[in-house]
Amino acid sequence: MRTAVLAVSIALASVAVAQPAAPISHDFGLNGAPMQGAVLRGVAPPNTVSLTLDGKPVAVDTDGRFLIAFDRDAAPTALLTARLGGGRVLSQSLAVAPREWRIERVDAPLRPTTSSEAFLALRRPELEAIAEARAKVTDAKGWRQSFIWPRIGRISGLFGSQRIYRGEPGAFHGGVDIAGATGDPVVAPADGVVILAASEKPYTLEGHLLMIDHGHGLNSAFLHLSRIDVRLGEAVRQGQRIGAVGATGRATGPHLHWGMKWNDARIDPMLIAGPMPQGR
Repeated sequence: MRTAVLAVSIALASVAVAQPAAPISHDFGLNGAPMQGAVLRGVAPPNTVSLTLDGKPVAVDTDGRFLIAFDRDAAPTALLTARLGGGRVLSQSLAVAPREWRIERVDAPLRPTTSSEAFLALRRPELEAIAEARAKVTDAKGWRQSFIWPRIGRISGLFGSQRIYRGEPGAFHGGVDIAGATGDPVVAPADGVVILAASEKPYTLEGHLLMIDHGHGLNSAFLHLSRIDVRLGEAVRQGQRIGAVGATGRATGPHLHWGMKWNDARIDPMLIAGPMPQGR
């Protein structure tokens, strides 16, 4: 009888070993709290072969450090998963905190966007160039730094704000606007590589557009500039002058629009740069 029980126990153990291991919960040492529009840095477990956030790949440095971010409209939960050598899987479920956005309800119909053939003929190559720039992979390490504001001034537009036109939502504001005068200097918020510089011909909406890759899928876009002081492919340092405030493109007055993305997620520059410093 005891022999039979032992045989059954060995068989059950063999079945258990043959089953794929369930992901083991793990603390990835994230710096900060998951939140819509936020960026977090963390450290992957030793011997990590690949890292994903909701199934999408996350770049990991040789020392295990990585960066993740959450879109303005990110879902309430996300799953961070590390696959280790030997097939072991570690995971951490993240509760993504919602945010209250500045919503303005307007008693007027939503104006249709410009869609004339003449406009689209100009716009298509611009959108293709922006997409191509964001697809570039550089060895920039600015993502590891504490970001600074590209200029100090009054914040005139908040990330995520949106107008609702008689129940129909317009596009939300994808960056932070900083008031300024034409010619006021703009500096790099962190180290990076210039991936797009519309120096000669302004884009129809963005005007003189400058984009800088900070590495690991994190990039900054600076819109409506009056001048761009760096060139495509140039490595820039944090605090270096990169351009000047302007009102080029579709702008009602001179200001700097600073937008940020991590891969496809639009993120809030204010959460990565911190509160606007007082004074100039």
